[in-house]
Amino acid sequence: MTIAAPSPSVRSSARDPIFDELGFPTDPDNLYTQTVGTMINAANTINMRHRVKIILAQPKNEVMVHFPVRMDDGHHRLFKGYRVQHNNACGPYKGGIRYHHDVHLDDVKSLALLMTVKCALMRLPLGGGKGGVKCDPKSMSAGEIERVTRRFTAAIMNEIGPDYDVPAPDVNTNAQIMAWIADTYMSSVNAQSANDGLRVVTGKPIDMGGSLGREKATGQGVVDCLLEMLPGLGIVKDTSGFQGLRISIQGFGNVGSWAGRILEKKHGSKVVAVQDHTGYIVNENGFDTEALAEHVRQNGGIAGFEKAKGNTPGIGGTLVSEEEFYKTPVDVFIPAALEQMIKERQARWLNAKVMIEGANAPSTPEGDAILGERGITVIPAVLANAGGVTVSYFEWVQNKSCHYWTEETVDAELNRTMCMAARRTLVCKEKYRVDMRSAAYCASLEHLAKVYELRGIFP
Repeated sequence: MTIAAPSPSVRSSARDPIFDELGFPTDPDNLYTQTVGTMINAANTINMRHRVKIILAQPKNEVMVHFPVRMDDGHHRLFKGYRVQHNNACGPYKGGIRYHHDVHLDDVKSLALLMTVKCALMRLPLGGGKGGVKCDPKSMSAGEIERVTRRFTAAIMNEIGPDYDVPAPDVNTNAQIMAWIADTYMSSVNAQSANDGLRVVTGKPIDMGGSLGREKATGQGVVDCLLEMLPGLGIVKDTSGFQGLRISIQGFGNVGSWAGRILEKKHGSKVVAVQDHTGYIVNENGFDTEALAEHVRQNGGIAGFEKAKGNTPGIGGTLVSEEEFYKTPVDVFIPAALEQMIKERQARWLNAKVMIEGANAPSTPEGDAILGERGITVIPAVLANAGGVTVSYFEWVQNKSCHYWTEETVDAELNRTMCMAARRTLVCKEKYRVDMRSAAYCASLEHLAKVYELRGIFP
């Protein structure tokens, strides 16, 4: 008989011995310690062997580089960059590169571990990695961003490769930045052919070997996951119940805007509340999400959209406070911004039946615990936002085969992959009698445990 571990969303008072064995910091607010704690709790639930737990508790490689870049005014500035390669037992390292002023090593390590878990849950032949550059791209010119990108690529040139470590876009990076990485790699001695340059990154522009459907993939995956899981959770009877479903979204960048647009335009849901770094707006009639996305593209945030034709249906909105935003009654809340934004206060305010994580690790352990106590179902990021890496894998396959798929094929394969992962999660939820986050980790770690059982530990 398997005894279920406590929910990883509740911080345990007892520190697992593995943390001391591996010399982890004692700070309970350390994001990497929290992420590993979630993994260890799930590993204990499935009775994973100790040797596999300690392997998964630390990345295989942590690369930190410093590199100078000439700025537009002629002076040179030193930048710090990271590439963390967590695990490649199932295949090449895979994970995005983010540009953000608050990038830190432990954050990148956490995201790399989550990529390992995510790829294993989706049963992709990939491992987990992540990278980042500590910078503020919003204050930089396009030329400066290009020079940072090319110089960072040169600095980690020997750490990436089309069959070893394949980066992708993440926060504040996009298809253009992937094109610069591919071109820089293609121009180096590492690239044996033009195809190596194309295959070394995913999320590229369509004209440079990118995949149709990649831009919307993470948001599409969130929607596919909702369509698969909400009927079973009793929120709707079937997919026709998405008509009029009330949605709130935190963060209206790539993930949040695509999820909102697909839910509104294709399924008839109402996006009634939106938040980003520029403010909070509510429209009980539901926003015109295409108009809001265009406003964000032109203005860098949702601020000012409330002045767009007042409160007419689908347009404009009303400025509200942070508390009013979270207390707006909705069926589904989609956090799609940065990590650790749903703290204890926000979790107590949230008026939603389901939270589906479009962002990685959007809540703190305290916030997660309160959501559980209040009966708000959390669909975790390792399942919900895996659409991005899944379509990145499809792009990599297309680059390797030199055969490109239609958008309909991409969407169909993504839906199939997301649905299968959702079902694995639900099976583990019943099997181990745990919450959804623990179940997703268990479904992933079962696969990784089997891989290590087959491979053994060299030598």
